[in-house]
Amino acid sequence: MTFLLTLHSILRWLVVFVALALLIRFGLGLIQKHAYDRSARGLASAFAGLMDLQLLIGTVFFVWSGFAIQGGFALRHRWEHLFVMLLAVLAAHLPAAWKKKDDQTRYRNGLSAVLVSLLLVVIGVFALPGNRWLTISGLF
Repeated sequence: MTFLLTLHSILRWLVVFVALALLIRFGLGLIQKHAYDRSARGLASAFAGLMDLQLLIGTVFFVWSGFAIQGGFALRHRWEHLFVMLLAVLAAHLPAAWKKKDDQTRYRNGLSAVLVSLLLVVIGVFALPGNRWLTISGLF
């Protein structure tokens, strides 16, 4: 079980790095009026896929660890975290919904969706007690 929590803790940094790359890509595409190309679609897909994987690992950990206090987190905190993170994953998938829009609309809406997703991730992490950003559970 510690393995899942450690993997979940490490994977979040990959999600953050891909999200930052995506924000830069979408921002530059919007400012410089680039075509919405394969690299933009690929980064958006990578971000959504990593968010899916993070949700899957977190949900498996949630179910496997049972409905008890785990690592000092009451069940209420764990449910809040799961719910907010589910909303973050849904927001991460929004750029795929604008396939038929023009490039500038796709960049603008995609940038907004990624920002909302990241905001929800921050809210979801803070739903858990204590500062969870700088620790990798199971390692240190």
